[in-house]
Amino acid sequence: MTGPGADSVPRQPSSPPPRLSLWAGRSLALVGIILVAANLRAAVAALSPIYADISADIPLSSLGIGVLGTLTPVCFALFGILTPLFQRHLRIESLLVIGLVATIVGTLVRMLSPSYAVLVVGSVIVFAGMGVANVLLPPLVKKYFLDRLGLVTALYSTTLAISAMIPALVVVQLSAEAGWRSAVGVWGVLAIAALVPWIIMYFRDVRQNPDVRPVEGVIAVAPPGVAGRVRHSRVAWALGILFGLTALNVYAAFAWMPQILLSIAGVDEAQAGVLLALYVAMGIPASLLIPVLAARLKNVGLLIWLGAGFYATGYLGLLLAPTVAPWLWMILAGLGPLLFPLSLLLINLRTRTQEGAVALSGFAQGLGYLIGASGPLLVGVLHQVSGQWTGSLVFLLCTAGAVVIVGSIVAKPHFLEDDWHKGVRAR
Repeated sequence: MTGPGADSVPRQPSSPPPRLSLWAGRSLALVGIILVAANLRAAVAALSPIYADISADIPLSSLGIGVLGTLTPVCFALFGILTPLFQRHLRIESLLVIGLVATIVGTLVRMLSPSYAVLVVGSVIVFAGMGVANVLLPPLVKKYFLDRLGLVTALYSTTLAISAMIPALVVVQLSAEAGWRSAVGVWGVLAIAALVPWIIMYFRDVRQNPDVRPVEGVIAVAPPGVAGRVRHSRVAWALGILFGLTALNVYAAFAWMPQILLSIAGVDEAQAGVLLALYVAMGIPASLLIPVLAARLKNVGLLIWLGAGFYATGYLGLLLAPTVAPWLWMILAGLGPLLFPLSLLLINLRTRTQEGAVALSGFAQGLGYLIGASGPLLVGVLHQVSGQWTGSLVFLLCTAGAVVIVGSIVAKPHFLEDDWHKGVRAR
């Protein structure tokens, strides 16, 4: 390629970056990434199991509980969109510190809430901080672990899955023994622990300190106005929709699957709870294996089709034979969200630059969580209109087909930044 501006086109390294020991020169970054991941679901999952305890001090209506449940995807979406704009003026580590501080402050506000309004404000602050951290984790992996994208993505996505389960297991007993305020506030300790390594890194010079140096090979040059240009890329739209379809299915399952199982599968409330836990548990092996496998595959479309197939088979089982093996249908449907860790990895696999990764992460997660927030509402409306769950399950089944369509776009090895330089190449 020749002509003016040719040197500004970012390129991938001509050869893979050298593989270092996982801990070599970046131990603080690895610990920091894992601790941040441990925070991103704990505070979300800690509130809903103890609404009854909270209502003894702060009256909670069904509408009020619904608002609290909707805040999570809405805040994740909003701050997913805003974070790349903030990152124009701040180092990625600095912005992450701000997000973690917001999480700590919001947790403290929720813990001390004297009223519903303050509880909502505290929750917004918590989820805003988490929304920022959601966007920044994939670019941080790209910056410090370019040679081990699959492995580190697997580690932190598995941490996400586990951290979503732990509060549900312990928060009720903790609330009974120490009060709901302690049960809500204790998760702030995780945020404080995650803040420590990033504060240390904030005060260090990355270029001089070997413990926090990025892996060589990360492209640091991206075109100006990255955050504004990302919306013109079909890769960004396809990945955002793929992320969103996964979030839609997960949020819909959390909101309605126990009721669906009670109505059509012939189980009681306890069994429905166990089956939902089985659905959630399938995310742990998927998070551990899929990023490592995807990083080695030439065609990740195989994994996208596999995820869509799991969704389709699970929902078909619930439609056609719900009482035969509901545990099997939950396992299959629960394996569908393997698309979540895959989407996180694709943020890095489909970008050439750190700035591009931030922009794509913000756009894909912002759009994705907006789509995900509609899941519980759409499933509930379909049930309300028909009085049955058939329409809701057919709708979820259709999302598996949509996964195949958008997945065919992101499966192709195409980089986000390439869409911005076609005119330059033509010269």
